[in-house]
Amino acid sequence: MHKKIDFMLTTFVYLLIGHIFWQYEFGPKLGEGSNSYVHAGTRCKDGLKPGHPKRLPMEIGLTLVANKGPSVPQIIKLLDWQDDPDHYVMVLERPMPSVSMFSFVKLRRRLNEGMARNVMWQVIRAANICCERGVFHRDIKLENLLVNPDTLEVKLIDFGCSTLMKDSAYVAFNGTEMFCPPEFDVDGRYHAKPATVWSLGILLFVMVCGYFPDDKDLHMIKCCQMICSCLQPDLQRRLILEEMQLHDWFMVLRV
Repeated sequence: MHKKIDFMLTTFVYLLIGHIFWQYEFGPKLGEGSNSYVHAGTRCKDGLKPGHPKRLPMEIGLTLVANKGPSVPQIIKLLDWQDDPDHYVMVLERPMPSVSMFSFVKLRRRLNEGMARNVMWQVIRAANICCERGVFHRDIKLENLLVNPDTLEVKLIDFGCSTLMKDSAYVAFNGTEMFCPPEFDVDGRYHAKPATVWSLGILLFVMVCGYFPDDKDLHMIKCCQMICSCLQPDLQRRLILEEMQLHDWFMVLRV
């Protein structure tokens, strides 16, 4: 199995040159996942010639596809990469300041409705763009979102569980168990867009309720309707991904 090492840089400017480890200075470790480490990094100008190996690991390819076309600020940018026999390295932009949405929500216990609305609008846009470009992210969760704590600008990261979009059903679930749609547990099958809507409903619930919702949360009528519409076990009643931003809960953002 390839081990992935991510660099997150503070600049968008990059040059594809030489061996990746010669180009970037290691910074402190920012985090790690089941198959990857994330380090801060700084690019070093060493004057070597550009070059990339021909092989393209799936995660790298899908990250590139998700960024193909006009720039989308809600999707993390891949600046550089290199594939070696036992690991691959991805150099990603590092928005400053930014923290994981998990840390952001944990610090506050939960987000107020206005903050959650702002965040969800951006995440839904990122999910829609990914699907339009043929990428099913499959693991949209707090840990896979970066947020600027000052502006609430959001970026979707980590395409490690992603796959290509298709019209037919998927029979393997590679995301996070808590976000798994009920149709997979019942039938062993699920479709990309309804599953994405389910995961977005779970995401919204966690953001506005934390892990211990109270009566105040239950009285946020439009927000609760949005969550309930996302978390419909019946596929025919579940919100449609392309229509999520038209929900009444987002009306204040459309004025």
